[in-house]
Amino acid sequence: EFSVLGRIGIGLAIVGGVINSMLCNVDGGHRNVIFDRFQGVKLDVIEEGTHFMISWFHRPIIFDIRTRPQSVPSTTEIKGIKARRKQSTSGER
Repeated sequence: EFSVLGRIGIGLAIVGGVINSMLCNVDGGHRNVIFDRFQGVKLDVIEEGTHFMISWFHRPIIFDIRTRPQSVPSTTEIKGIKARRKQSTSGER
């Protein structure tokens, strides 16, 4: 009995590993484009979630589409702050 159960267990492990390698997770804030070994880059954009793909045939190309805050230096803002400081130190209103 152990040999039969062992074979079933090994078979299930192999099938589970193959299925796991065929699943592709796309995280939130990311998009994937699939590179196909025979057709090249496919035009379909893959949204968030878990998707099926053939691991040796398809390769995901991951893009980060999240927005990031950027600091843009502004010289006019700095001049305005300096002018306010001069007025407050001189006592004029």
